[in-house]
Amino acid sequence: MLNKIKVKRQNIQSKSIPSKAYVNELNNLLLIDIKKELPEILFITTYPARECGIATYSQDLIKALNNKFKDCFKITICPLESNNEQHVYTDSIKYILNTDHPNGFSNLANKINTNINLQMVLIQHEFGLFKNNESDLKQFLKVVQKPVIIVFHTVLPRPNPSLEANVQEIVQEAHSIIVMTNSAADLLVKDYGVAVDKITIIQHGTHLVPHSDKEELKIKYKLTGKKILSTFGLLSSGKSIETTLDALPEIVKKNKDVIFLIIGKTHPSVVKEEGEKYRLMLQAKIEDLQLQEHVHFINHFLPLPNLLEYLQLTDIYLFTSKDPNQAVSGTFSYAISCGCPIISTPIPHVCEVLKNDVGIIIDFDNPKQLAKKTNILLLNEQLRKNMGSNGLHKIAPTAWENAAIAHAMLFEKIGEENFSLRYKIPKVNLDHIKKLTTPFGMIQFSNINQPDIDSGYTLDDNARAMVAMCQQYELTKDEENLKYIQIYFDFIKYCLQPDGYFLNYVDEEYLFTAQNYTTNLEDSNGRAIWALGYLNSIGAILPDDLAKDADVTMQRALLKVLEIHSTRAMAFIIKGIYYYNIKKASKQNISTITKLTNRLVQMYTHEAEKEWTWFESYLTYGNSILPEAMLCAWLVTGKLIYKEIAKTSFDFLLSEIFVENKIRVISNKGWLNKENKLAPSPIGGEQPIDVAYTILALSKFAIVFENEQYLQKMEIAFNWFLGNNHLYQIIYNPCTGGCYDGLEDNYVNLNQGAESTVSYLMARLTLEKSLKREKRNIPIKI
Repeated sequence: MLNKIKVKRQNIQSKSIPSKAYVNELNNLLLIDIKKELPEILFITTYPARECGIATYSQDLIKALNNKFKDCFKITICPLESNNEQHVYTDSIKYILNTDHPNGFSNLANKINTNINLQMVLIQHEFGLFKNNESDLKQFLKVVQKPVIIVFHTVLPRPNPSLEANVQEIVQEAHSIIVMTNSAADLLVKDYGVAVDKITIIQHGTHLVPHSDKEELKIKYKLTGKKILSTFGLLSSGKSIETTLDALPEIVKKNKDVIFLIIGKTHPSVVKEEGEKYRLMLQAKIEDLQLQEHVHFINHFLPLPNLLEYLQLTDIYLFTSKDPNQAVSGTFSYAISCGCPIISTPIPHVCEVLKNDVGIIIDFDNPKQLAKKTNILLLNEQLRKNMGSNGLHKIAPTAWENAAIAHAMLFEKIGEENFSLRYKIPKVNLDHIKKLTTPFGMIQFSNINQPDIDSGYTLDDNARAMVAMCQQYELTKDEENLKYIQIYFDFIKYCLQPDGYFLNYVDEEYLFTAQNYTTNLEDSNGRAIWALGYLNSIGAILPDDLAKDADVTMQRALLKVLEIHSTRAMAFIIKGIYYYNIKKASKQNISTITKLTNRLVQMYTHEAEKEWTWFESYLTYGNSILPEAMLCAWLVTGKLIYKEIAKTSFDFLLSEIFVENKIRVISNKGWLNKENKLAPSPIGGEQPIDVAYTILALSKFAIVFENEQYLQKMEIAFNWFLGNNHLYQIIYNPCTGGCYDGLEDNYVNLNQGAESTVSYLMARLTLEKSLKREKRNIPIKI
């Protein structure tokens, strides 16, 4: 860089450019080079090691942003301190703002203005953080020359003139305002006159939780056989824990085995002002009410994993805040995300969330009401389960990953041209795949992330699972993968009947169900042959016995494939034989592929028109397999017509499902018909399997046609799993390694079944293989 500037300096001097112009030229050169660095976002906030809710909130948000996005921006942190509140930080800290320092705000503003890479500032605002320095804050906002985002953690209703003017001045200088509830947004508009378009609602984030077995956790924490009530957070009188203590005698009468856990140390600010006065009062009340056996204090600021385990073992979470103006509660949100049924007082956040059997709302300071509602729930396990499940679905959009997406989209909107978002590809996580797999095979469905053995097994899922695990084994050569390949292969053989056809449905007792005889199983047969073909294609790296068995089984499975006429089944068979032919080329393979492909050509010729270059008069599910099969047929036979139809039909499909830098696969709520092609398609009904099949096809087309656009579309399609969809919510759960079952119009189906989870894994591994090929610029097997 210095040499570059030196050359530029010589060029400028040789042309006798005036000194002012010379300086400008030099500055521009510096600016160009500096701008190559990542855009910087400064967070002004309390931050750990300080123990407070906003500090934890900011740490969780920043971690989620860094985990979710790659090479998009750089977050720097400026902790808020005072003369009485100073800390040593473990994270890298660039600035510190001591709000009591006379020049603290102005010095920080100067540093912000002179940092050419810094594009915006985000301030976590709570009135208590600036209670003696609001005028300094407002002056700071006027001086700072970068866009400022203010996050209001509290919005008070019915403000007096002074408060109203104060908030309005802050809002006026801010570029954008974030609040966490609809009610807070309404207050800003109605009570403070803030413009709607200046407000963004991003709900308080929650952690993705693995949802471990409740009874096993109770054993771990020595609470076996107990019904657990809990509350957590930094203790202060505002939490009104005494309300629960006053209710407990009535609860204990009907529930002798109840334990109330009070989780959390006293708030540091409270300790400084009054010591442990509040905790001592609670302890005295416990003794007066003779509740020593039923109340346990956990007087620690717990590490997050331990806290989430305590919440998961909780039977009912009690939130008894007595502050009607508390806009939002992170503790309440975390409890719901852990599947806790909730009983709560009516703060605004609670009133928005606890609707439609998600929880129970009680009045402030009402122990009798709390006791009655708690007893009802404790004596009805199914009601608790239903309420917990409803809460999980309600709170799912608030996962920190989704909060990160919402913040990043706002950053991108505010940022300069060099600010663009790129999702980080998650590491491969096989936890849920393994959890779904028994020694017999892969279980079909899950309730959230708990496998539902009552749903039994299917050939479809085990065939796809074998393909995915073969992909994983190709990339890693991890011998543990072979165990799972063998399980899925054995299941496929179990479903292969003496007549050469496969059955699909097997119950939990390993018996074939009646559904096999009332359902068309041709597609299942096609998927099994695809899986067997793929297994054979990697025979060179498999143990000899497995490779030989795969070959024998494939030959049995191919005996009657020409009797199958389902469009997609034929496509899967073509694909399977294509892979089989890689290992064992034969005239018979080529002949079978040709006969099946010619049927697809005939269908295409019959249906294709200028504006509809497709095989059928509709687009339904698994569409990408058809052009991919045509391309596989060309790779084997060299018949040019196959290649031409493959590309024309695939490009037509892509034109229908890629819109505005997103993929939106055909909805199962309404297929796309030739006759009403221009009619708006339904929102939702998007399945992970269709996205995965599209990615598999794009990979093959990218290699054959050496077309960069296919690679770009692969990344766009994969980002659908990561949040680039119409809801901007994650479909893949990095905590469990599972994938949600579908994207609907206004929610995500949180069940993580075999089809969706395996589909994600296939897409993830296909993308990795393509990226490795692109990076090394070497051919790989297609």
